[in-house]
Formats: sequence, C-alpha cells, structure tokens
Amino acid sequence: MNRILEKRVPAVAAAAALLCGAGAHAAQRVDAATLKRVVDAAIQPVMQAHDVPGMAVSVTAGGRQYDFHYGVAARASGRKVDADTLFEIGSVSKTFTATLAAYAQARGDLSLADHAAKYLPALAGSSVGATSLLDLGTYAAGGLPLQFPATVTDTGTMVDYFRNWRPRYAAGSHRQYSNPSIGLFGYLAARSMGQPFEVLMEQTLYPALGLRSTYLTVPKARMGDYAYGYGKDGKPVRVTPGVLDAEAYGVKTTSADMMRFVMANIDGSGLDPTLRRALATTRTGYFRVGDMVQGLAWEMYPWPAQRDSVLAGSSPQVVFEANAVARLQPPQAARSDMLVNKTGSTNGFGAYVAYVPSQRIGIVMLANKNYPVAERVKAAFQVLTYLDGQAARDRKP
Repeated sequence: MNRILEKRVPAVAAAAALLCGAGAHAAQRVDAATLKRVVDAAIQPVMQAHDVPGMAVSVTAGGRQYDFHYGVAARASGRKVDADTLFEIGSVSKTFTATLAAYAQARGDLSLADHAAKYLPALAGSSVGATSLLDLGTYAAGGLPLQFPATVTDTGTMVDYFRNWRPRYAAGSHRQYSNPSIGLFGYLAARSMGQPFEVLMEQTLYPALGLRSTYLTVPKARMGDYAYGYGKDGKPVRVTPGVLDAEAYGVKTTSADMMRFVMANIDGSGLDPTLRRALATTRTGYFRVGDMVQGLAWEMYPWPAQRDSVLAGSSPQVVFEANAVARLQPPQAARSDMLVNKTGSTNGFGAYVAYVPSQRIGIVMLANKNYPVAERVKAAFQVLTYLDGQAARDRKP
C-alpha cells in the first residue's frame, strides 16, 4: 500500500519554472495516476526482492513535487512510512557538507585552494596539512581510506591520525572515496566560519534551504518519526556515532525535505544569491573518472546519461579502490544538462538521489534497509526515463 501527495512549489519558483522551457511544460503533462503506476512498478519489486521494510520516494517534474510512501518504518510496531518518517541518508549527507563549504567560500570565509593547516594549525608540517580543501572535498588527497581506523575515537586522535598519515599518491592525481577526507573538509569549513559544524547546519544551512525535517541529531519530539533501519540479519539498527560522522554520513531527513534540497539545486531563484552560488559550486566538475564527473560530493554524467555508465560510476571498483583522475582544466562550470546523483548507506538504510536540472526532473529514494546500489540506480532510471519522455513529447511542435 502507498499513497501519493502532490505539492506545488512557492510562487517564485513556479514562475521561474514557466521560463525554463520544455522541462517546465513537462510538469503540466504529468498525470499523477500514471506517475504513481510508474513509481510503483519501479519500487515495489525492489522492496520485495530485497526484503525492504519501508521506503519514501519523492519525485519532481517541472516544479511540482509528488510524494509516495511504502511499507513500514518499524516492523515491531507496524508503524507506516508517511510524510513525517525520518530516514538516515548515509553519504548523501556529504552533499550538505559540500554546500556548507561552498557557502563558506561564497561568503569569503575560505577558498577551496587553501591548505588544511590554515584552518587547523595542528596539521602544519603534515601531508594532510599541505592538502587543499578542494582535494579533500573531492577525495583526491592522495589515498585517505574509506573509514578511520578503530584507534580514532575523538578529535585528539583524529588530529594525530591526520598528522601521521602518509599519502600513496600525489594530491589531485587519484580519487579514493573517503569519509575522513570529506569529513575533514566539512570540519575545516565550519572552523573557517567560527562555529561548530552541527550548529551551522541546523541553525543556518537547513533553514536557509527551507528544510524543516532535516537533522544531525533527531530532537526528542521527533524520535517517534525516526525509522528503524534493518541490517542483513533482519535486526533493527541505527547509525553508530563516530568521529566526523555528522560531516560524512550523519543526516536524517524525510524524502520531501530531501526533495526540497534537490529542487533548490534545480532552480534556486528564490534563494539568497550567496547560497545560490554555493549550490552551483557543488555542481562544478573538477575531474573525470571514466564517464563520471566529480563535483563537491555530487557525481555527474552528461544527459541523456547511459544507465550502465552510472552503474559503473557507483561500482565497487570506483567506491572502494583508488582511481587515476583526468583533471578538468579549467573546472567545468555547473551545467544544467547533467544527471547529478549521489548514493548513501548506513548499516540499516539505503538512499539514492538523482536529478537533471535542464529537464527539471528528479527523484529521491529513502529506504530503511541497505539494499544494492545497482538496484537503486535501475529503479531511479525507470522513473527518470518516463519523466524525460514526457519532456521530449512536450518539445514536439
């Protein structure tokens, strides 16, 4: 069982949508009942095949938002997934971290070309201290690992780890996906702004984006909305706190709030100009790995994208291994004709976000089980292909 909610964006964004061409007209042609059948056909088989207890899915087309809810947020209570259900989004959190850092640059608090030691003098004289914020934010610091070792338990041991770490590659030459890398990126961005990361996110960035149900620490009043994730053993689980967890994988949100963030990226005309510049900075392309263009957290492909290219870009070879990069000189300015996407997982949750600004289409998929990334990409492509087909039909005279 599921239900669908259709929402309209504020008048400013809706007016901008009418000026953006065919993608905007597609919104007028999307039939809600047909869209529901398309989303059901993409999502329900995945849930059944991988025993996913619950999912929340939000879709946007030309300025309208459609929300779908499936299954349960907690098996023990049978509580249904609804518009208020909070999910862990894992590494999709990095897109917010990137936005904060880009916002700090837009305000003049930092430059992505700055070295890490400028904002954390304890790193002076170390390889990490001499690494640029840009290389940290794009996983190109020289081979920082996916996770911290178990010995890193607090800020002091984190600094010791970074001071003693030795790169395997020249900075900027290889991409190795790393929570410590982008975690430090966010930590330093917050230091440049003079406040703790969590405070800046929850009191500055989220409100500026119009997000009302997005948290690093779920407040007591919302704990009843916080879904339980389910591990491979079927037992309920939630994310375990760790060093730089807020920066790398700590966000909890609803699919509707996450879609508001997506729509701000698609059309930020109603936002503060500084924040709008920051969002564009996160979608700047800095290098290629295969067909994938690396932005700040976001991973991008020219549209129309090939599904197999996106699958390759989120494969274990790219996620878990170091890959030589082809630098884009100069960096590729944010383009609207790109598929912009990011996956995220914790032990009990799986998230996927993908959107195409030029077509004004996008999808957010949040689940309380860490199911295969390839299945997320395939399901999203089913929906995006339908939406893009609508836009193509609208372009015909």
